[in-house]
Amino acid sequence: MKIYAHHAHVFPKSVREDGTVDALLNVMDACSIEKAVAFATFSNFLGPGDEEPNQALAKRIRNEDRLKGFGVIDFSREDLEDQVEAIYQLGFPGIKLHPAFQHFRIDEEKAFRVYAAAQKRDLFLTFHTGIHWHRISDYNVLLFDEVAYHFKNLRFSMEHVGGYCFFLDAVAVMQNNQKDPPRIYAGLTSVFDKESNRFWYQDDQRIRDLLWQTGEEASIFGLDFPYNNAQKIQEAITRVQGLEIPQTAKEKILGGNLRRVLSWD
Repeated sequence: MKIYAHHAHVFPKSVREDGTVDALLNVMDACSIEKAVAFATFSNFLGPGDEEPNQALAKRIRNEDRLKGFGVIDFSREDLEDQVEAIYQLGFPGIKLHPAFQHFRIDEEKAFRVYAAAQKRDLFLTFHTGIHWHRISDYNVLLFDEVAYHFKNLRFSMEHVGGYCFFLDAVAVMQNNQKDPPRIYAGLTSVFDKESNRFWYQDDQRIRDLLWQTGEEASIFGLDFPYNNAQKIQEAITRVQGLEIPQTAKEKILGGNLRRVLSWD
């Protein structure tokens, strides 16, 4: 089984030595991961002298055929549509968004401008969902139904599937907007470790319920590198492989669905 994985954060060496592109490639080798999606560094982590994060990532992975880049948006700037267009022009197929960390409300006007521009360019959006120590009303998982309602052709994932607390809300949003093929995806990222990731943990029964409710086509495996190291990532892969679900579902979760979503050979 060729594993294609979503959701790897990468950083300059000066910010996080264990989070560089080279470190990610080493973890991929250790876990037999064929290809992965790498997120540009949020500007919050960078200083005034650091290179623009999307440009920096594009330059670093230009010759890395095992990686695809997702861009990030700086919500402190007003040129939101121009940022989305720049991400598209770099050849990135998607954007990583974190409402709680970036301090924007899911259904606010500035966010809707980003979604509209992304929909125009058919970019895939990946959202953090679940508890993240910010005002919950700004990132209430049910607000993603508003995103789906107003942007009928926008494709996006809800990473961590709402987390431990809002799993059923995430499933409700997916069920309320089901299509074939899906346009809203469950990001199975940091959901397999009950101790280290208890805020986002989903047990085996929940994963089976997710597939029962939304089908095999709507779940994507993610790494959450470097917050998960090679050992944790391998344990998560082993958990998926050991689930009491059809083999076809395991293959789609561990790569098939991501390959389809990103048209990745």
